Amino acid sequence: MKRNIVIPVVITLMASAISMNAVAQKEQQESIFDKGSVTVSVSVGSGVDYKNVNDNATFGTKAALEVGIWQAGPGVISLGLEAGGAFSSGGRYNDFRSSTLVVAGRSAWHYGWKVKRLDTYAGIAAGAAFHHRDYNNGNSVKVDEAFPVFSPFIGASYYFSPSVGANIEFGRNINTIQAGFIFKLR
Repeated sequence: MKRNIVIPVVITLMASAISMNAVAQKEQQESIFDKGSVTVSVSVGSGVDYKNVNDNATFGTKAALEVGIWQAGPGVISLGLEAGGAFSSGGRYNDFRSSTLVVAGRSAWHYGWKVKRLDTYAGIAAGAAFHHRDYNNGNSVKVDEAFPVFSPFIGASYYFSPSVGANIEFGRNINTIQAGFIFKLR
């Protein structure tokens, strides 16, 4: 009689373990950004006026490359590079023009909230900015300077297919708010 109970219990436990393993693998696969993922994003938005010299709106554009490096709890830490610029004209002086080009490294923690094709993230970028402005206030003025930038950001990407999606990001990171496309290469 004990044998009749033990065998079904063992079979049930084995089936449960196999089932839970399959569910865990499925949940892990639903995360769109995993260790080993490689993405490239391009975006446009409202550029950051790093030097606080402009009265008008600033246009910005950015491209970023990220690689999923480490599993960190339920998410993944990425490392990558970004480059872009913020540009403006007009304002308080005649012929005012300003441009800031930024090259930086970036790192973020990615988490998908168990929502298929969603990737949310938060991180920081650190690098160098190269700023130029010129204007005429009775005299022709030209200023060129370089300075370090440390930029926190948060964002989200939603993939329409396994390799193409839309992206939105907020922060003081080349753009204050930006939207664009993201491409998953691996």
